[in-house]
Amino acid sequence: MSAVAEKRAKPGTVIASVSGKWVSYAHTVFAGYAFISALVVGMALHFEKIVRNEYYGFPDEWFPSVSAAIGDRYPERSIFQLFIAVTAGPRFALVFLTYLLYNKPGSWGPRAHVAVGLLRTLTCGGWVYITSTDDHDWHDIFMIAYMLLTLPWTVGGILLSRPGSKALKYRKIFGISFFVMIVPLVYYFIQHKVNHVAGAYTIYAFFEWSLIFFDVAFDAATAFDFGALEIRVVDMNGITNGAVPSSSSSSSRGVELRVKDTGLLTGFSFGTLFTFAVDVYNSFVFWSVLTSLGLLIWYFPLWYMGISGYEVTLLSTISPFLLGLPFLTPLFARFPQLSQLGTVVGIAAYLVPGPSDRLLTVSAACMFASISLAMQFHNVTARPFLSLTKATAFSIGFIGSVLAKFAFYANNPIWPIMHDANGGWNKSGLVVGVVAALLTTRPQRGSSEAVSASKRGSFIFASCGLAGLLFSMHSLLSDSSTMIYWVWDGYPLTGPLPVPYGAVTILAMVVGAYVGVTGKSSTLASWPAFAVGSAGAFVLYKFDGWFGYFGGLVLATYLIAIVPVLFESASIHPAGRTFGVGFLLYDLIVLGHVWVVAYAFVPGGPLLRERTDILVTVSMAMIGLGVYGAKKAQAVTSSSTGVFAPGKKTKSVSFFKVRAMAAIFLTAISVLTVVVAWRRTDKPAPQPYHPEEKLMTVGIWTIHFGLDNDMWASEVRMRDAIAELELDVVGLLESDTQRIIMGNRDVTQQIAEDLGMYVDFGPGPNRHTWGAALLSKFPIVKSTHHLLPSPVGELAPAIHATLDVYGEMIDVVVFHSGQEEDVEDRRLQTAGVSEIMAKSENPTILLSYLVTKPLEGNYNTYVSEYTGMSDIDPSDWDRWCEYILYKKIKRVAYARVSRGTITDTEIQTGKFVVGVEPASTNERVPEEQVAEGLRYPAVFRGDGVRGHRYHVFDEPRYYA
Repeated sequence: MSAVAEKRAKPGTVIASVSGKWVSYAHTVFAGYAFISALVVGMALHFEKIVRNEYYGFPDEWFPSVSAAIGDRYPERSIFQLFIAVTAGPRFALVFLTYLLYNKPGSWGPRAHVAVGLLRTLTCGGWVYITSTDDHDWHDIFMIAYMLLTLPWTVGGILLSRPGSKALKYRKIFGISFFVMIVPLVYYFIQHKVNHVAGAYTIYAFFEWSLIFFDVAFDAATAFDFGALEIRVVDMNGITNGAVPSSSSSSSRGVELRVKDTGLLTGFSFGTLFTFAVDVYNSFVFWSVLTSLGLLIWYFPLWYMGISGYEVTLLSTISPFLLGLPFLTPLFARFPQLSQLGTVVGIAAYLVPGPSDRLLTVSAACMFASISLAMQFHNVTARPFLSLTKATAFSIGFIGSVLAKFAFYANNPIWPIMHDANGGWNKSGLVVGVVAALLTTRPQRGSSEAVSASKRGSFIFASCGLAGLLFSMHSLLSDSSTMIYWVWDGYPLTGPLPVPYGAVTILAMVVGAYVGVTGKSSTLASWPAFAVGSAGAFVLYKFDGWFGYFGGLVLATYLIAIVPVLFESASIHPAGRTFGVGFLLYDLIVLGHVWVVAYAFVPGGPLLRERTDILVTVSMAMIGLGVYGAKKAQAVTSSSTGVFAPGKKTKSVSFFKVRAMAAIFLTAISVLTVVVAWRRTDKPAPQPYHPEEKLMTVGIWTIHFGLDNDMWASEVRMRDAIAELELDVVGLLESDTQRIIMGNRDVTQQIAEDLGMYVDFGPGPNRHTWGAALLSKFPIVKSTHHLLPSPVGELAPAIHATLDVYGEMIDVVVFHSGQEEDVEDRRLQTAGVSEIMAKSENPTILLSYLVTKPLEGNYNTYVSEYTGMSDIDPSDWDRWCEYILYKKIKRVAYARVSRGTITDTEIQTGKFVVGVEPASTNERVPEEQVAEGLRYPAVFRGDGVRGHRYHVFDEPRYYA
């Protein structure tokens, strides 16, 4: 008993205390999370449902109102209500503390203000928990009451604020912004409700969401005042056991809190969060613009079949050299918004109709993007940890761009090849991009001589490190499926699929970004760490399947982890020449990245023919030089600037701020990644179109790398054509877009997922072909990838797959022959494919690009007694490239369908029936004699649909 008594606190002991600002923080976080989580979940699960209103749906309307996002659907409604309920406690505390802070004897203003605050909080609960779906009238009554009470709450808060305080400054900004937004809100609501204007409700929704933001932000300003208050729990009668006395106030511990690590959110502030968010989005824009440049350049050599001249726009990235002009560096240093607004022009490029003009617009944006990146690290040595902040935001923006592509089927939604018709979010990206550009902060002022010129050493090492890092990130990590296709080896599966394992690639980068913040620079910039990254690159290049992929994950983690190290190293040198040389070297490696596969069309191509190993080695060697430069930088800066000082991060509040921001953003990215992966894997099993007839409809299409004739991404239009043709199996040629110059895309993902098909991507990007892919409604039992002999010209890829078609094993071969000029190559390739078909004992179908005339030359090797293959229609004299051959299976129909403006090659299709004794006759029969389930769709007759129609014969052909 006595022992217990000794542990009791003394009467009046303070057993807990907390700064009043945490009330403001808690209110802001919970309220913000309630709305944002409901919006994200709603967009992920019920996008088209919550953007639909009584007049229009997607794509006319493409962003939901607040009410639709928080109140119409489960689970987002429940998530919102849960967190808004949690917000109630901090909300009442906020109102009460505001009253205590401003109350004066005999003053009625604070009393009226607290009464309005309490009533406003109750009306908020009314429209939150009575949704428009539950009772539209009462929902609106509470909402209108809440809006009306917002006026005296806002005005009262401004009038009661201490003159000259930060709280007053931000209350004025957010309060005025709130009421200004009501004007366009009402206007667009009238446009929607009265004039029925398409898209008006989406614009209205943006203004409605801005009201939410400004409303929450207005109350967040209390953090500036509440920091002077302290909430204490006092044991008045000494009834608590074992309490640790706390006699000192928070104000007396202020210095200690700035250096003491109390958790991941140590150093967190909403101002820092907002500034960091701007930097992250600016990085997202940078990577979106940079990755789109090569993709737009690629359009032109596709049509020229060689060097077009537009390739010179790649050099737009060396624009940091212009910072050598004496007036430009001060200009961009004083007004960083200029270069960032110039970068955002790359998002607006989708508004430019002509392909060449669009490319020139993006190249101009890349000039500004490179300058903007260089200026972010100009003079940052004057402020320790600023470079760490900028570099971390750069990494997170990059990961965000990869996540965006993962969510949008390997296309960045704000690329200039995207627009409303193919799923682009260009308008949203442009609006947010302009706002972020205008809010870009001015670089820290300071002397560039923080490290004397004599001690900096050569900037070349830093430039090499930047070049190797940017190239490796761009070529391997800018899409979550790229490394997976490097190790792809067909069926049965011996490695990862892009979905869901693309999420694992993103999470590896998340880990790398966090290590880059928390790890010691001396450890990251070490040779053992470089050896681990290099080993990962070697394993990725050398091995297929899971083992190769694990090497890729190690490399991904390492590359993102060393971003701060290499950028901090670059920051001690003049930005113009360091980043200028860095981007010049980057451009040279990018050209090599093109040369390894395009060797047949470029001068000096054979020197790098199929030498991806050289590119990997060179890029890692450049990173190694960057590591060497970073180690040198550590030696000369650890004492003068503190940028690289060992252990510095564990003692500085600046480090804690960066870590807190990184933790918040990386956690959000991780959650979104898992949500996207789950959503994309939650699909029904593929089903053929006509199982009752045991029909197998096949097609072959050369898709021109997924860019249509007007330079738009063509996956959506391709998907629709394939669906309307009811193709169960389709071979796609010129389909490997997993390169910098092609955007690191995967044109099969959206088609396969939307239509419910299995995919074999074919030989991966490290196999140096233009690509061959197979999509099938039937399970792919096994597949083998072939690279046919090509001693002179381009490599010829082939896929030999066995499908389970209604219980029968059917072999399908997808093949792309070499160019017309290389006669010997095509002869050897013909012999190789013929051997594959001859050895196949199953019924076999060839979907191919042969480069031969019917009944002539190599045709007679493909169609021969040796192969056993027959031409689907020997009388079709108009073919040159595409052919469908078959054996041991009943052919019932053949058709050619025009390409529209999607590509330069038509679609050829055939219909086969499984389980029926095959006939060898080429006798044609009228369509009326063919069962309706075996016929081609009538939609393509006459003028067809969207430019697709039956042509050459003007109708399908049917056979007995």
